[in-house]
This record gives sequence, C-alpha cells and structure tokens, in this order.
Amino acid sequence: MTDAASRGLALFRLDGRVAVVTGAASGIGLACARLLGEAGAQVVLLDLDAAAAEREAAQLANATGRALDVSDAPAIDRVFDEIGAHGPIDVLVNSAGMAIRKPSLEVSVADWQKVIDVNLTGTFLCARAAARHMKPGASIVNIASIMGLSGGGLYPNISYQTSKGGVVNMTRALAVEWAPLEIRVNAVGPTWTRTPFIGELESSPALMERIRSVTPLQRLAEADEVAAAVLFLASPAAAMITGHTLPVDGGFLAQ
Repeated sequence: MTDAASRGLALFRLDGRVAVVTGAASGIGLACARLLGEAGAQVVLLDLDAAAAEREAAQLANATGRALDVSDAPAIDRVFDEIGAHGPIDVLVNSAGMAIRKPSLEVSVADWQKVIDVNLTGTFLCARAAARHMKPGASIVNIASIMGLSGGGLYPNISYQTSKGGVVNMTRALAVEWAPLEIRVNAVGPTWTRTPFIGELESSPALMERIRSVTPLQRLAEADEVAAAVLFLASPAAAMITGHTLPVDGGFLAQ
C-alpha cells in the first residue's frame, strides 16, 4: 500500500474519539456502533432496552451500554452530561426511531405525537445535549429516511414521513447554526433496510416485491451498508461536508 493510500484510509479512522449512538441495541444503530468501534472509537450504546445495550456493548472491544429513552428530555440531558463529564463527545449518531404505520384519517393524535417525540424531538434534544459537550471537529449524523425526501406511496406512514422530513431540514438548520462552532451535522437517508424495524413489512411477500420493483438495485439495503455511510460522514474524510442528507437507497430517489 502506498503512503498516499495509507493517509487516505487514515481519514476514516476514529482512534481516540468518543462516539455515542442512540437506538444502538439493534438494527442500523447497532451496525453503526460496531463499525465506529472497528474504526477505533470508544462507543457508548444508548437504547431504551438497557439490557440489550449492555449485552451488545460487551461484545465490542471498547464500548459501554446504558439506558436512554429519547422521548424523556430530562433523561437525555442527564445521560449526556454524565458522558460529557468524562471528556468531549466527538461523534453522535441519532439512530433511535419508531413507526406507527396507519392511514392519515385513522392515526390518533397520541400515536402521531409518540412518533414525533421519538423521531424528531428526540433527535433534536440528543443533538443539542451532545453539542454542549463537543469541541471543534465533532460530527453529528442523523438517521433520516428516503421517506423524509419523498412521499412514499407504497403504504400509509404519515407520522413517520413527517418526522423524517423534519429531521432532514433540522439537519440543514443545525449545520448552518453550528458551523461557527466547527460541529458538522449531516444525515443519511436509508431505503428499506433488512432489520427488525421492518419485520412487520417483511411478512408481506407482495409488499417486498413492490419495494424491490421501485428500487433500481432491486433489493433492500443491509444495515452495514447504512453504517458505512454513517462512518464516512462522521469521519475526517467528510471534513468539508455539512448540512447534507446522503441517500442510501439503491437508486430509489434517482427515478
């Protein structure tokens, strides 16, 4: 390997950095935690399921797991203050999320608010709490969705689509506001990804075939593929990128 290639690969390393991942006990969040750890970061896995977060953290070389409900504002401030008390936070991945897939004429106000509280407000509150413990060069990566960049159409999911659209524009707004602090804020917009999050959808072979038919690459994404995009945006390799939402969508949005 040439010296230039070695220097290029080094840009993707996170050695000596602290990375916090929400929703880290499964799915995309867990894939991100694992890859950030492989890149050298000390990873804090946060999840509503504390036991699962601790169990998964125990499988990593340099990680800890603990409980966090991202709809609980006081808990968010407390947990991030406790993490920040040990040193700066260098990377935050906002992966905690939920969906209640109901038609717009049937979704209750309570269900609507629950999704907004987790996907949108929780993302904002975690970003703000982390930023208070960040120094120049830090990075935040939000998990948005192709549903935040399109109207979907395969099945009703209005509260999820709205929340993820909010995450996309919040990413832009925070990127601009925090640029003077040299905190970069980006997002990834995954397509349907093979994780427990879409288990309900996978029970319908007909729907899975429709999803593949509207995806130029003709398949679902894998969690590791989304994590790779997150690592890029979190790393020094993306030092001049902020306010961007990177689709990981097999070409869905290119049509």
